[in-house]
Amino acid sequence: MIDLPGGLFRMGSDDHYPEEGPVHHVRVGAFSIDATQVTNAEFARFVDATGYVTVAERELDPADYPGAPAANLRPGSMVFTPTSGPVDLRHLSQWWRWKPGACWKHPNGPKSTIDLRLDHPVVHIAHEDATAYAAWAGTSLPTEAEWEYAARGGLDGAAYTWGDEPRPGGRLMANIWDGPDFPWRSSGESGFLRTAPVGSFPPNGFGLYDAAGNVWEWTDDWWSTTHPDDAGSSCCAPEDPRGSDVESSYDPAQPQFRVGRKVLKGGSHLCADSYCLRYRPAARRPQAIDTGMSHVGFRCVSRSAPDGSDRG
Repeated sequence: MIDLPGGLFRMGSDDHYPEEGPVHHVRVGAFSIDATQVTNAEFARFVDATGYVTVAERELDPADYPGAPAANLRPGSMVFTPTSGPVDLRHLSQWWRWKPGACWKHPNGPKSTIDLRLDHPVVHIAHEDATAYAAWAGTSLPTEAEWEYAARGGLDGAAYTWGDEPRPGGRLMANIWDGPDFPWRSSGESGFLRTAPVGSFPPNGFGLYDAAGNVWEWTDDWWSTTHPDDAGSSCCAPEDPRGSDVESSYDPAQPQFRVGRKVLKGGSHLCADSYCLRYRPAARRPQAIDTGMSHVGFRCVSRSAPDGSDRG
C-alpha cells in the first residue's frame, strides 16, 4: 500500500459529464491505498483461505425469478462481446452478454481461465465480494472522495491522472479502447484487447497504477446523480464526506428493481474517446451492488488515526 497524507483538493469536474459536477472542495484524512487493483492471484489466495463463493458463482433461487424457465436460472455474469460492425452506441445491450458460467475464474465464459492472467485485475466482482475480500485483508473499500484524491496524484484539478493532455508526447498512458471504432474494432495500439497486467502503464504522482483505465473500481459510497452543490468553499470544505443513501441510489428508470447502486471510478479498457471519455479521476458511474461485469474490479484502503487505531 501507498501511504497518503490526505488534504484539501477539488473534487469533480464541470467540463465533462453532468454527474461529475459541481466541482467542490473536499478534505480527506490520511490513509493508505493499494498501489494496484486487486489481482486474480490475490483474490485466489483469499478464496483458498476462506472458501468464499462470489455472487456470480452462486446458484439462483427460482423463487426470486417467478416464471423464468429453469434453463435460464444458471449463475453467471455480464461479459463484453465485440460487435461485428458499427452499432447505435445508445444501446449497451449490443455489446454486453449474460454468460452462464462467467465469473472471476472464467472471465470470458466457462471455457476461459485465469491461468495466464494471475497478474491481471480480478473481475466479475459484486460489491459484497469486494467488501468480503477487504474484510479478510483487514482493509476497506475507499470512499469516492478518497479514491479521487488518490487518483489525482497531487495534480489538483487536472483532467487526467497524469495532467491535462490526453496523450503527452503522443504516449498512451492507460489501458483504454484503441481507435475510434468502438465496440467492434480496436487498433491494437495498447497491446491489450481486454484487461492488462496491473502496472503495465505509468503510475500517477502518488505511485498508483491503473487509476485510469483497465477496470472500473468499486467505492463504498452510494450513487447520487450529482455532487452536492452546497459542499462549501476551501475554508469550510467537508472532511471525509460520504455519498448519498441507498434510497437515493435506486435507478429511476427501473422502479421495480430496488437494488442499491454504488459509485464506480476510474474507467476501464472499454473507455473510448469516441464514446466514453471516462478514464479520468472525476469520472463516475453507478453500478448495482449485486452485479459484477468483465470490466469491474477494485482496490482497498486502510485508515489509521494518529493513535494507530483504524479510523473506520
